[in-house]
This record gives sequence, C-alpha cells and structure tokens, in this order.
Amino acid sequence: MTGDHQTLALLLFSTFVAVTLGITTWVSRHRQGSAEEFYAGGRLFSPMENGFAIAGDYMSAASFLGISGLIALYGYDGMLYSVGFLVAWLVVLFLVAELVRNCGRFTLADVVASRMRERPVRIAAGTSSVTVSVLYLVAQMVGAGSLVALLLGGTTEAARTWTVIGVGALMVIYVSLGGMRATTWIQIVKAVLLLGGTVALTTLVLVRFQGDFDRLLRTAAERSGHGEAFLAPGLAYGGDWTSRFDFISLGLALVLGTAGLPHILSRFYTVPTARAARRSVVWSIGLIGGFYLMTIVLGFGAAALVGPDAVRASNAAGNTAVPLLALDLGGGAGSTGGTVLFAVVAAIAFATILAVVAGITLASSASVAHDLYASLRRRGKEPRSEVAVARIAAVGIGAVAIGLGLLARDLNVAFLVGLAFAVAASANLPVLLYSLFWRGFTTRGAVWAVYGGLVPAVVLVLLSPVVSGGPQSLFPDADFQYFPLQNPGLVSVPLGFLAGWLGTVTSPEVPDEAKHAETEVRSLTGAGAV
Repeated sequence: MTGDHQTLALLLFSTFVAVTLGITTWVSRHRQGSAEEFYAGGRLFSPMENGFAIAGDYMSAASFLGISGLIALYGYDGMLYSVGFLVAWLVVLFLVAELVRNCGRFTLADVVASRMRERPVRIAAGTSSVTVSVLYLVAQMVGAGSLVALLLGGTTEAARTWTVIGVGALMVIYVSLGGMRATTWIQIVKAVLLLGGTVALTTLVLVRFQGDFDRLLRTAAERSGHGEAFLAPGLAYGGDWTSRFDFISLGLALVLGTAGLPHILSRFYTVPTARAARRSVVWSIGLIGGFYLMTIVLGFGAAALVGPDAVRASNAAGNTAVPLLALDLGGGAGSTGGTVLFAVVAAIAFATILAVVAGITLASSASVAHDLYASLRRRGKEPRSEVAVARIAAVGIGAVAIGLGLLARDLNVAFLVGLAFAVAASANLPVLLYSLFWRGFTTRGAVWAVYGGLVPAVVLVLLSPVVSGGPQSLFPDADFQYFPLQNPGLVSVPLGFLAGWLGTVTSPEVPDEAKHAETEVRSLTGAGAV
C-alpha cells in the first residue's frame, strides 16, 4: 500500500481510538464501584440504544471481513454464515431475551443458579463462558492482524504481532476503566460507523453494475474460475459426505450458538425491564438483518471486481476482500478515491474489532469475578471487591487472547467464530433451555449439560483438521486428526442436551417444585426481577 493509504488510515484509526478513549475516561469519572454499574451500566439504556449496542457487539470482524471473504472465495457456500448468523436471532427473540432478563442479574450462571445449588453450577457455567469468550476473542485478534498487515503494506510478522498486542492492550483499558457504560457507547458509535460504511460500499457495488444484481452474480461466477458452480451449493461443502456433514454442523452451531454467547446475554441486563430487552432485540434484528444482506453484495462484489485470485494472494483465508474491494471501487491503487475509501473501510473494520473485543472481555471478566471467584474463594478469607477481581481478570483474559491470536493468525475469522458458536451451542444453550423450561431439572443435570457439551466440543476441535493434518491447519507439520469435521456442532450439541437429561434422570436430588414455579412466574411476568 502507498504512503497515502497508511497515513490516512492511521489518522482515522487514531481518531477513533482517541474518541473511544475519551468516552472511557469520561465514564470512568462516574462511580464504577458497584457491580450493577460495572457489569450492567446501571440498567439505564433505552431499547434503541441497547439495540444499536447489541448490533455493534454482534457485527464483528468475522462478519465484515470473514464472511465477505468466504463469499468471494466460495460463492454460495460462503453465504451460509450470513444466513446462519441472522436466523439465530429468532431463537434469541422467542426463547431467550425476556426470560433471561427476568431470571438473572449479570451472567448466564445467574439464570441457572436461581433454582439449583449455586457453587457447582456457577463454576461450570463460568468456565464455559470464559472458554467461549476466549475463542471469540481470538477471531477478532486474527482479523486485526490481517487488516493492519495489509494496511502497512506487508505481512511482516512484527507488524501483525504488535497489532494484536495493541488491540489486546486497548480492550483491557476499555473494560477495566469504563465497564459496561463505556463499552456500550463504544459499540453504539461503532455500529453507526459500520452500517454507514457498509451501505456506502453496497451502493457503490450496485452502481458499478447499474443495479443489475444478476449481472453482478454472473460476473462473479465468470471471474471465479468455477463458472456456474460458484453460484450453486457444494463448492466448499459439497465435495464428499464429510464436507456435507460439516455444512450441517456449521449451520447448527450458527443458528443455536447466538443464544448461548455470554457477551450477548449480558446485554439484556443493561435495560430496565424485560419488555425493553425484547424491544432491544427487535431493533438489533432490523439492523443486523440489513447488514448481513449487504455482506452478500460485498462478497460477490469482491469476487466480480477484485477476483478470488487477488483476494487469496493478499490473504489466503480471504480476510482482506472488503478493503481490496473498497480500493477498487474508489478508483484503484494510487488513486485519491481508492486511498480514501480503503482507509475509511480499514478504520471502520478496526473500530469493529475494538468494540467487539471490549464487549467480550467485559462478559468473560464478569464470569470470572461474579461466578468463578465468588464460588472458589476460600471461606473466611476477606473477599476482594467483585469489580476489582473483574478488572484483574480482564488483564489475564487479554493476555490469553493475545497469545492464541498470534498462534491462529492464518485462519479465516468467520470460521474461527463458527467454532466459538459451536461451543456456546453445546455447553450454554442446553443448560439455559433446561433451566427455563424443564420442571424436573436438577443440579447434576445442569453441571453435566455444561461439561457434556463443553468437553466434547473442545476435544473434537483439537482432534479436527483445524488443528493438525493439513496445510491450512494450526500445526501443519503435525497430524493427530481423528475427527473429520471442522466444526464439532453436529456431535457436541446433541451430547450437551443428552448429558443434561442423563444427569437429571440419574440424580438422587428431588427437584424443587416451589423454586421452579417461582422461576417460571418470574421469567414470564418479571415479578421479583432485579
């Protein structure tokens, strides 16, 4: 990239970082000592504000960079991510949003522990939430590394390493100083920027093809080298039965995973009532739906105008398709328009990464402090403030995410998020649904549901082609691949539900009918909700 690209994009990066740090500093002057203020922003946000923040939290680098890149490389099969991410919100709207808001305070474990023995349930749910959050964070780190490596005109390891470290440091500052209130406003600003940038790019792609979407698709198919196969199912997931099962597994993980994501669930506690939580989801569905429809245009636009070969040459996983498309739409390399548009898109993508990592880090540090620390600390020992523990946890989680982000830097970010969704769908969703809807559910069932989904999901990923056995694996020179699918959802999600059922029917514990009745009334009416 030219020096103009670098200077302008770095200037825009710096402006966004300065604005967000200003928001964080301003918020940190307000009282952040109470858990309700730090974890839930005092529950003061309106449905519209929270809807924009949810959209900002959910529309990650995986969506903006990864999905468009997969569509540019694989056509129809790449669209599965756009469809899966959007359909998942119907599960959230109808099964989760209001009920979770009424039954909990800050985390997933609050919902489950309301009718179970607290200590084992909180440890299990806290462990699962931190695991999902770290996997999700790794995807954002990889996106940041790819983006800045492209921006700085090379793929030098030093540039990517320092980018990942810088993103990690910023997210720790946002969370530890500003808590939920600062994180929410950063996500709102980012959502507006991302939607504005996506609308502009989509409009330019459609103008380039005179609004003829059919011509856009045909040009993309011709340029892809695959012809009509580019527009039909099977290019990425149709070669054999293994890839077809992988397709089903990924779809299952995407559709069911959103309802188990800790950083999404925690957003429902930032509004005053369950009705406001439901209205927040309606707002977010409208914003997210429009965004994912536009990623389809951007993906095929990148295939038609940039070409899959150029995308692969820049980044093998396709993570730089949208910035390259922006460069072409603005007039090409060396043009003023191309320079400006590329820099704006790169800055928006970087803003996306910073906002999402702040939300995930806050949710995972809340799980560490509110669930794990509160359950594991020694009795009789003077307890630290939960908020102080959450701030320390943010630093530790940031360090882990930086390390794993450097390790996984060559994988597609949308694909990495698919793994996080699989773990969330396997470990968090079964225990959440059983707790809300099954009268006979017990503590053993809750613990088994979490570990029965979490352990198989993580183990199957470790034994999959993602980690070893192929040129695109994390460890291409090793081979301990025993599980053929890249996404474990098809196996691990049913195992999570099965383990929860098995733990309950074999448990000697007598279900507490009174507590279930209380939970049911509270979840449906909001009576007694915090």
